[in-house]
Amino acid sequence: MTVKIKKCGREDLQKLQEISIETFNDTFKDQNSPENMKAYLERAFNSKQLEKELSNISSEFFFIYFNEELSGYLKVNFNDSLSKKMGDEPLEIERIYIRYKFQRKGLGKYLLNKAMEVAIRQNKKIIWLGVWEKNEKAIDFYKKKGFVQTGAHSFYMGDEEQIDFIMTKTLIY
Repeated sequence: MTVKIKKCGREDLQKLQEISIETFNDTFKDQNSPENMKAYLERAFNSKQLEKELSNISSEFFFIYFNEELSGYLKVNFNDSLSKKMGDEPLEIERIYIRYKFQRKGLGKYLLNKAMEVAIRQNKKIIWLGVWEKNEKAIDFYKKKGFVQTGAHSFYMGDEEQIDFIMTKTLIY
């Protein structure tokens, strides 16, 4: 088994768009209306939006490869790119997604470790993320990795308001 992580650039836009749509759709399509899924996917993962995110110096994307095959990705935000202002200390994990056929192979740990590396490089003391209250698998994963629920905020899937738990982890280094 070989695992590699590669930082994404603007040249990766098409691959990023494809894996973003695939993984988000696979994760949430069964719990949301087709209309709300379509609206969200078109807004969040259109080429213009992703190009803007890839160009932002306060966000970083990383692809993870399992045996040379693109298996998932990570997006982190810091400084001015945080989706929720929480002071100067945190790094946000905005997206961490693994393709369905690569789940349960430990790849989430690799991406989480990459996020911690970025946090340390950026001198951040806290990592936080929002996770849908109904995504029990992800909540359990983050709890096992030392995250605790510290709040909640609204997330809009199309026209439906949903609740994301805010989970944080304090880094000691």
